[in-house]
Amino acid sequence: MEATHEAHEPGMGGYVGIWIGMLFIVGIEVFLTLQGLQPYKLLVILLILAFIESAVGLFYFMHLKYERRSLVWSLIPAVVFVLLMMNHIWPDSHRLVNLKVPISMSGPGDASGDTK
Repeated sequence: MEATHEAHEPGMGGYVGIWIGMLFIVGIEVFLTLQGLQPYKLLVILLILAFIESAVGLFYFMHLKYERRSLVWSLIPAVVFVLLMMNHIWPDSHRLVNLKVPISMSGPGDASGDTK
């Protein structure tokens, strides 16, 4: 006999309760944003709340709580790898914002010395 994981999952009422809890966290985030806290303090608090919210979403709505622990622990290195790779892209995006490239209104081949 094979044990199913569905017996341990919450019903519709449980999912609605989890969703309302996540909406409550969003309300706290909006309230704190409008309070005019110091930017560094606000950033730390919002990141902590976003981490909690994403963990709840992953564990309940993506059903990771009911999977084998080996699957969950195999996803952690993949997430760390993706975040490290994203860290290599961010400096380029900041460099491109400050890059001074002249914008010409003419298209390719217009008044650029190309002869036809």
